[in-house]
Amino acid sequence: MSKHQLKLTALVLALATSMLHAANLPNGFVYSANEDDKSISEIRLGNGTVRSKKVPIVPHNVQIAPDGNTLLAVGIPAASHGAHDMNGMAAMPGGTIASAAHKDSEGKLLILDIGQFGKVLATLPAGEHPAHVVTDPKGKRAYITSSEDNQVTVVDIARKRIVAKVSTGAFPHGLRPSPDGRELYVANVKDGSVSVIDTAGLKEVTRIPVGRAPVQVAFTPDGKRVYVSLRDDNQVAVIDTSTRQIVGRLAVGRNPIQVYATPNGSKVYVANQGTENNPDNTVSVIETGGQKVLETVTTGAGAHGVVVSNDGAAAFITNTLAGTVSAIDTETQRVVATYKVGAGPNGITYRAIP
Repeated sequence: MSKHQLKLTALVLALATSMLHAANLPNGFVYSANEDDKSISEIRLGNGTVRSKKVPIVPHNVQIAPDGNTLLAVGIPAASHGAHDMNGMAAMPGGTIASAAHKDSEGKLLILDIGQFGKVLATLPAGEHPAHVVTDPKGKRAYITSSEDNQVTVVDIARKRIVAKVSTGAFPHGLRPSPDGRELYVANVKDGSVSVIDTAGLKEVTRIPVGRAPVQVAFTPDGKRVYVSLRDDNQVAVIDTSTRQIVGRLAVGRNPIQVYATPNGSKVYVANQGTENNPDNTVSVIETGGQKVLETVTTGAGAHGVVVSNDGAAAFITNTLAGTVSAIDTETQRVVATYKVGAGPNGITYRAIP
C-alpha cells in the first residue's frame, strides 16, 4: 500500500471514529449567543445541523427555561453596536472601552419561542450592560446581572415585568442559583467578590472576597461547594457554602471565564479564554473529589462558555475567536465534535429532548 493510500485510510478511520463518538452525544440541542454577528445559533446534536438567527440585541448570554419551551437572551440593543470585549468589560467592536454612561448601554431581555426559533415573544428592560441571565429552578423568575448598575435585575417571566433590583458588588457578571433555589451567587468582576443573594427576601446577605476578577460561579449539585473562576489570577476558588469561606484554590489555564459542574458533581469544567492578543484554547477539568486538575483539553481559540448536558455525558464549549462550539466526552475527556456557529460565540445553554 502506498504512503498516499495509508494517509487516506488513516484519515477515513479518524473521520469514522469522530463520527462514531459524535453519534454518542445526547440527542438534545445546544444554543450559543454570538456577539459579533448579533445572532443565536442552534445545534441539533442528533444530526449535527446548525442554524442561526439574527436577534435585535448583541447577545452575550442565553439560558433555556426549565420547561424547555422558551429561550432567554440578554444584551444591549443591536443598534447601539456595543459588545463585551474578551476581558468581560463593555466595549465597542473595535476594542474601545465604552463609557458607563453610554446612552445605548441600556440592555434588553429577550424571551424567545423555541418552537419557532428566533421568534421574540417579549422584550423587557435588563439594566445597563446585562451580562448573564439565569432562572430559578421552577422557571418563574429570571435573574439578570446588570453590570454597569451593580445590581441583579429580577423579572417575573409569566407577567413579563421587572419585580425587583438587588444591589451587588462592582460589575456583576456571571451568576447561578443554588440547587434549592434559595440563594444566588454572583461574581463581581471589579471588586474581587461574590455576592450571596437571598431569593426570598431579594437582598444581598453577604459578600465573599475571592480574588482578582471573578467572572462566573458553579454550584456542585449538592449545593455544598461553589467554584469561582478568577480571570486575573488564573485560578478557580472553592467556597464552602455552609461557612461561606474559601476552602481551596486551583491553578488552571490562562484567564478562566465560565465554569460548570457535571450533574453527579464529580467534575467541574473551566474554559480558559486567554486574551484577545494571546488567546488560550483549553479547558481545565477539575476532579472535585481530589480537588485537582484531572486533565487539560484543547478546544478552540478563546474558550469562553461552558455547559454540561443533563445526563452528564458531554460538556460544550464556545470558542469565541474560533467561532465554534466544541463537544467534550466527559468520560474520555476528548473533543468528539466541533460545530461552526455564528461569529464571536459567548454564552451557551443546553436543552434536552424529552
